[in-house]
Amino acid sequence: LPSMQTSGSKPCPCPSFKLREVASVYFTMIAVFLVILVVALQGSAPRGTYFPYKVPLDPQGLLELSWNVSYPEQAVYFQILSRELRYGLLFGMSDRGEFENADLAVLWSDGHSSYFGDAWSDAEGHLHMDSQQDYQLLGAHSATEGLYILFRRAFSTCDPKDYLIEDGTVHLIYGILEKPVHSLQAINISAIRRGLQRVQLLKPNITIPELPSDMKTMVITAPNVVIPSQETTYWCYMAELPDSFPKHHIIMYEPVITVGNEALVHHMEVFQCAAEFDRIPRYNGPCDSKMKPDQLNYCRHVLAAWAMGAQAFYYPEEAGLAFGGPGSSKYLRLEIHYHNPLVFEGRRDSSGIRLYYTASLRRYDAGIMELGLVYTPVMAVPPGEAAFVLTGYCTDKCTQRALPAAGIRIFASQLHTHLAGRKVVTVLSRDGREKQVVNADDHYSPHFQEIRMLKEVVAVFPGDELITACTYNTEDRSQVTVGGFGIMEEMCVNYVHYYPQTQLELCKSAVDPGYLHRYFNLVNRFNDEEVCTCPQVSVPQQFSSIPWNTFNRDVLKSLYSFAPISMHCNKSSAVRFPGEWEKQPLPSITETLREPVPRCLPALGPRPAIPVPLKLGEIRRV
Repeated sequence: LPSMQTSGSKPCPCPSFKLREVASVYFTMIAVFLVILVVALQGSAPRGTYFPYKVPLDPQGLLELSWNVSYPEQAVYFQILSRELRYGLLFGMSDRGEFENADLAVLWSDGHSSYFGDAWSDAEGHLHMDSQQDYQLLGAHSATEGLYILFRRAFSTCDPKDYLIEDGTVHLIYGILEKPVHSLQAINISAIRRGLQRVQLLKPNITIPELPSDMKTMVITAPNVVIPSQETTYWCYMAELPDSFPKHHIIMYEPVITVGNEALVHHMEVFQCAAEFDRIPRYNGPCDSKMKPDQLNYCRHVLAAWAMGAQAFYYPEEAGLAFGGPGSSKYLRLEIHYHNPLVFEGRRDSSGIRLYYTASLRRYDAGIMELGLVYTPVMAVPPGEAAFVLTGYCTDKCTQRALPAAGIRIFASQLHTHLAGRKVVTVLSRDGREKQVVNADDHYSPHFQEIRMLKEVVAVFPGDELITACTYNTEDRSQVTVGGFGIMEEMCVNYVHYYPQTQLELCKSAVDPGYLHRYFNLVNRFNDEEVCTCPQVSVPQQFSSIPWNTFNRDVLKSLYSFAPISMHCNKSSAVRFPGEWEKQPLPSITETLREPVPRCLPALGPRPAIPVPLKLGEIRRV
């Protein structure tokens, strides 16, 4: 490890002998203290094998981040490998990947001396040394592949300039210094090479189950599709299981993405068709084509669901997703959502999903259930909104009707919106009282949608309610955003993975259409500009004709907060459970969960409000 060096001030021109002696002892003690501090901290750093999570920060792979999470210490240990360190780097976190109002760890050099410090940027992007140094340097060492820098950061520091590390997506930012800088304040963050990477820092402490020896694989991919030269395409491809395929359990699956198309494949699902059809025609084409066989509309049982940013998915040891066997259709539908905003032409794709399955059945069959909002334009977000909330309900009436008496156990969740989504949360409510957060992401990004294992299994019983709220930002839009399948339309979905499997596959809601029609009539009455409410005019057209003044926005928010809902309590066949599901009252919540209060644990060792000097001159030059 490099030795630590300190920079002393110039001596007074005519000091006394005693003063020189005292100064010498003083600065020697500081140097010894810094060395002891770093060595002590290095002793608490996890070894290389204790950094299980890894991601490249930049597209060139010059910066590689590894990390580990210590829940007992409530801290994250970071290790950055810089393959071509020049004059320093910036690493930090911000709300959505901005370099303004960011929390940063900075390593910089003036060409002679190098320093490490905790800093923050203001609203104009100017850097300031933090008076509370919470990025704690643990060490640095050179290797053949580059320079390793190790440091630690507590989840919560109670420093108003620091980012609160919490569950969900974290937007990491980085910058590379290619010229020497004489001070932290001299760094111009707008002029450096920089970028962002999204991760889930606080990974749950869950062990990946051991895979059985009889495991087999099945790859379901679209065969050499020419991606249509349009922004949004849903592509459907029919596949078949072998004849007389017995019951198996899917225990793992992962995406198969054609190299070069990573930015075009937005999300994918594999559905199993309803068993009542003895034969379903082969099909390979757009899901909205008039040539698509009607039977494909009855392929709704989800076997696998993947979206951009997700990795391989493992089922818990006690459960697997059943497919094959008596009463199970051999027909599968692969659905791929292509997002092609640059309208590329002639791009070919053979993406899909690889299933890992076993004949050694586990104790429980698992299932996937959709919570949130129905894909319908009656749920809309006005333009110019900073944080507009839409809420979808899985009501007590539906869970009472569809869930077994012993309930179900949710073990994983995947949140999903389109481009305007900023926050998503699902809360379990029982007897009108919020009991538990199922999954929440306060820094949600539609560009990073993982299936996340929950830190603890959530038990849901008949009569419980599952309420999913999505927050949207439309400040960059001049037109209303309605619900739907297009990428510029919106969704609000939580795909929850649970066991044991039930017939309930979709538990979602939307505002009652009749009450929405009353809203359009009210807007017409109180606005000078006429809003067309003719029956032959579509809901999106009616929304588009609304002048979005404060009154119209507030009334729409109010409508969504009190109007009755149309409840979709659906089986995998897309048929609702028996019962009355229209004009259902909103769940009444009498007690909400308390907002968690961040805990600030004592720091390891002192945290001087000055940068730590490092001797990195021999490593800096590349």
